[in-house]
Parts: sequence; structure tokens; C-alpha cells
Amino acid sequence: MIKEFENPDKLTGRVLVVDDDEDLRSLLSAGLGAQGFEVTAVPNAEAGLAAANDGSFDVVLADVNLPGISGLEFCAHLVADRPDRTVIVMTAFASMRSAVEAMRAGAYDYIEKPLDIEAVGLRVRRVVRECRVRDEARRLREAFAPQEGFGGLSGTSSAMQRVYDLLARAAATDATVLVTGESGTGKELAARALHDQGPRRGKPFVTVNCGAVPEQLLEGELFGHVRSTAGDGKPNAGGLLLQADGGTLFLDEVADLPVAFQPKLLRALEDHEVRPVGGDRAVPFDVRIVAASNRDLDAAVEDGRFREDLFFRLNVIHVPMPPLSARNTDTLVLAQQFLQRFAAATGKRVVGLSPIAAQRLCDYDWPGNVRELRSSMERAVALARGSEIDLDDLPERVRAHQRSQFVISADPATLVPLEEVERRYILRVVESVGGNKTLASKILGLDRKTLYRKLERYRANGEVP
Repeated sequence: MIKEFENPDKLTGRVLVVDDDEDLRSLLSAGLGAQGFEVTAVPNAEAGLAAANDGSFDVVLADVNLPGISGLEFCAHLVADRPDRTVIVMTAFASMRSAVEAMRAGAYDYIEKPLDIEAVGLRVRRVVRECRVRDEARRLREAFAPQEGFGGLSGTSSAMQRVYDLLARAAATDATVLVTGESGTGKELAARALHDQGPRRGKPFVTVNCGAVPEQLLEGELFGHVRSTAGDGKPNAGGLLLQADGGTLFLDEVADLPVAFQPKLLRALEDHEVRPVGGDRAVPFDVRIVAASNRDLDAAVEDGRFREDLFFRLNVIHVPMPPLSARNTDTLVLAQQFLQRFAAATGKRVVGLSPIAAQRLCDYDWPGNVRELRSSMERAVALARGSEIDLDDLPERVRAHQRSQFVISADPATLVPLEEVERRYILRVVESVGGNKTLASKILGLDRKTLYRKLERYRANGEVP
């Protein structure tokens, strides 16, 4: 706990008083000043807004009945600009109605006139303490908030948080890593993150698709060739293991390695040296190995298609990449990132997703995972005719999915107003990103003030479940 919370009775702060009554301003300035507060007093809302913009105040005391802009409007302006501002409304017309209106305008608390200056001081001190506790809790939440990405990987789901944690710990070591997962889950991105976040960053990152190189060429591709007669055994056509020296070699689709070649690769990895094809001397190398497979290597070992000793050599640290269906809350986050990327690349003014398109993206199972989502968003941006991706812009396989709650019904009694569709969509996005309003505003294509106002309206009208 921070030290100032240990002595709440001595807690002070900066207070802005906004009231057109000069005597009351003087009373509050003198009374709160005597209790240790630093007070700035102004006669109207316009001066209050200017003072609030110029300085940082712990509490704002504002009268409800101000000339020009009312106290409630003043409060709404302040909170819309900075939702973390703390406003206490003063009213001589104490009633539940005025209190509710003050809270709806964004007030933190309200007090009744005539004022007891000692009681006001206690109320302000209590509010300052509560707000500082709240701010400290927010700071701690942000310090331990879910990561939004690691390297080129993105997402805030619990499944991806586990991946980020594992990758971060593995990156700090030189251990061999085996990344597994369905096609399109980001295995190569994970490998690149391991390299870029580790001590070998800045050194070569070399990739080979083990299934794309013909078996008769694979040894030369990895180990290199010696064609000269110099007799020094050094390759004049260096293989990928030597090209990656000092860095990382990514063995993609490692399950496709020919069985006959597997013991040669195992020996090279164990000895940290290779004998180039046609050479008679081994050449040392220093490479970190990251391997990946979209197939079940355990089953391949049991079937005799993959050597058990090589499997254990590669599987020092295992990083399983979750399918997109297991990280559904990331779908809209990734979709918005792809949307922004392709819109920027094509120069199109596409900023967001329509509610029904977003719902269909969330409901679809994504058998092709992130790669399929990326392709779908590239298509959608290319076909979009307005500022939003609509249902017609999505691929047929996504549009045809029938689980969406926004499918248009033939029964007019089941249809809802467009505003209700928007409300459901906004709440769904906020829920999907774990309440992160900054991230939600980016996905929705709204500025934060607008999103805060809409959420406050939903809450005030009892529309938030």
C-alpha cells in the first residue's frame, strides 16, 4: 500500500471550486485551505473548464445552478474529456432527482447546501482517498494487464497469454523449441518472436520448409556442398545451417523430414558441426533450432515415421499454438488489425465492421485459423463500398454460417431497431476485449469520448446486463 493511504486524516490535494456565489467561494477557499487543501475558485463553468484544462485537480466542486453552462452540463463536459476526473456537485435543492441527474452527468458524489465546511473537508478528503486508491488499483491492473501481443503475434485471450508467457521465457534461453499447431495459427510468427526477443536478435533468421525440398537435395540444402579440390573441407556452397550461424534456423513442417535423413540431422545437432556433401571435414556451427509441425509428432514416432531420439532433441520446450476457435475473443481484435493494414495499403477509407459482419466473424469456426481470417479481411476491404465492412463483403463460407443472432428473420415481431443492433454490438466488442475501452474504441471506429458516452447512457438506462 502506498504511504499516503496510511494517514487518511492528513490526506490533502488540489481542489477546483466553481460557484457564482462570491461569499461561498471565499468560504470554501478559506475553509478548505485551512484544512491543508490547495484551492482554486472561479465564478462560472467557462472559467472552470479553462482552469481544469490548465491544471490537474484531485476534486472539482461545482454548483448545479451556474450562469450560462449549468453545473450538470459543466460536469458532463469535464467527464467526457477526461472520464477519470472527480466532480462533486453542490446543490441547494437536495432531492433524489437532482442526485440522479448529477450522477448521470458524470458526478462522483453530491453534497447539499447550506455547507458545513468541516463536513465538506471530510467529504473531499474521503473522495481524494477513494480516487487515489482507485488510481493505484488501475495502475496495478495495467501493470499486470493481459499483453496485446508478442512479436508479430496478437490477441488478448487467455490462450494467447499462455503462449506469450511461454515464448518470453523460452526466448531468454538458447534451448531448442518445438512449435505445434494447426495450419494458419502463427507458428512461424512464434519462431520469429523467439529469435527477435532473444539474445540472437540481429543475427540471421533462416527458414526451410522441410516438405518443400526434394529428398535427394535436402542434405546439400542444409549442410552445403564442397565442389572444389582445395582440400580444406570448407564448403564453397554453404548450407542453411552455416548461413544461420550465430542466429536461428527454423525447420518448418519438420514432420516431413525423410526418415533416412533424420539421423544425419540429429548427429549434426548433437555435435554442432556438419560435414558438407563432397567434403571430408566437419565444419562447426552455432545455431539455435526452432522446429514446427502441424501434424502429431507423437503419432509419427509411434508409427515409425519420425525418430524418437530426434523428436526428444527438438522437443526441449514445446509451444502449442491454439486454433482461432479456442481464442474467440481475439477474432475482432485481429480482424480490425487486418482491416487497418489492408485499408492503408489500398488507400481505402474503411474504418470498421458493421454489427452483423462482426457477429458473423465471431460465430464462424475459422478452420483455416488466422491465415483464413487475414484472407477474408483482405477480400472484404477490397470489395467494401463504404466506410464499413458489411456482410456482403465477407466470403460466402463466412456469410453462410447460420449461428448469428443477427440473421434477419421473416417475422417482423422479432426485428429490432438499428440502435439496438448497435448497442448489442458495442457491448459484445467491449466484452470480447475484456473491458479494454481503448482497444474497443479502435475496433468500433469510435473515439473514446463517444464510446464512454454510449456506455454511460446504456448504464443509466439500465440497458447494460
